[in-house]
Amino acid sequence: MKNITELQRLASPAPKPQSLAWDGSTLWMGSRETRRIYAINPSAWTVGWELAAPGTPWGITCVGSELRVLCGESAEDNRIIRRCIPGQGFDLNFKVPCPDDSGSQLGWDGRRLHVSQWYPKKVLALGTDGKIERVINVPHGICGQVFVGDYIYLVTTDAEETADYWLTRVDPRPATPVIEDLIRIPFAARALTFDGTNFWTNHREQNQIVSFARPV
Repeated sequence: MKNITELQRLASPAPKPQSLAWDGSTLWMGSRETRRIYAINPSAWTVGWELAAPGTPWGITCVGSELRVLCGESAEDNRIIRRCIPGQGFDLNFKVPCPDDSGSQLGWDGRRLHVSQWYPKKVLALGTDGKIERVINVPHGICGQVFVGDYIYLVTTDAEETADYWLTRVDPRPATPVIEDLIRIPFAARALTFDGTNFWTNHREQNQIVSFARPV
């Protein structure tokens, strides 16, 4: 299997970049170490706005002009989805506990939030009440998720301590989803987003954010 074609490898504005999202012009990053959210201008590679999250920002996705952030909160690292309004802050009245108190990455298909569970190897589609509406089982552990059109793209691995990671595509439209590993990511990647042309992920342990070409 071929490796991804890296386009840029940039120093993260904060250590341990964990989560990523793209809103059409801004690259949003959440740091595992600082527990803050950063709005990055991708052209100038500068931070225009940042704020503290209610917990570790394991996953981020864009919902219209807002963000949804999957936070690990309290000493028990309870997994809770929070609403964030860019330029304003977190709405702490908005609280959606993750099913089974488990989940890391988030996706938005235009109608529903999707939570990925790494070790159970599942993507959960949630209703507005946070209840599970569908479970998609995948063959690998999941450490990144983004919707591109009708497809779910995932960063996956079978052994997180290795450099064997993949970009995996899921077609969720059939009753039995069609799943395909497309290309190898030769480092321990975390998070996944798409800017309309290219993908972005984190090489967290190197404190770097990496863009790579969409495989044809």
